[in-house]
Amino acid sequence: MKKFLLAITLMVCAFTGANAQKYALIDMEYILKNIPAYERAAEQLNQISKKWQSEVEALALDAQNMYKNYQSESVFLSDEQKAQKEEEIIAKEREAAELRRKYFGQDGELFKKRESLMAPIQDEIYNAVKDIAEQKSYSMVIDRASASDIIYASPRIDISNEVLAKLGYSN
Repeated sequence: MKKFLLAITLMVCAFTGANAQKYALIDMEYILKNIPAYERAAEQLNQISKKWQSEVEALALDAQNMYKNYQSESVFLSDEQKAQKEEEIIAKEREAAELRRKYFGQDGELFKKRESLMAPIQDEIYNAVKDIAEQKSYSMVIDRASASDIIYASPRIDISNEVLAKLGYSN
């Protein structure tokens, strides 16, 4: 019985070994760095982000200045005037927070802009990787840049330059 199980185990191992799968790696950071459209999109996003950040900071600074003025004037104000000033300060802080959420929130304007600029580039890369994988019968293509568990991989299986060539960017 032991010999039978050993024979079955060896046959399974042999069959699995004969049906080996092919793998490839890409380095998405390297690919993106070599695509000029991505660099332009990233710069455009950076400029928009800086502009929006300065708008948010200006509102927050206004609220901070209003609060400082309130603190220095509070001894001279009536209770009604104090309440009014406090409401104005709170409204300004809410306005800054709402603007920050609108621009930088989970589904904010920056996210939407990034999606509209980057998605076409990422789709092109995905299609190029898919075409190469189908042509060369790769079972799996792994992104080296995001796969932190990879300790070592042979440079021979890195197809990043092939992807760039397929996209029309020779390196």
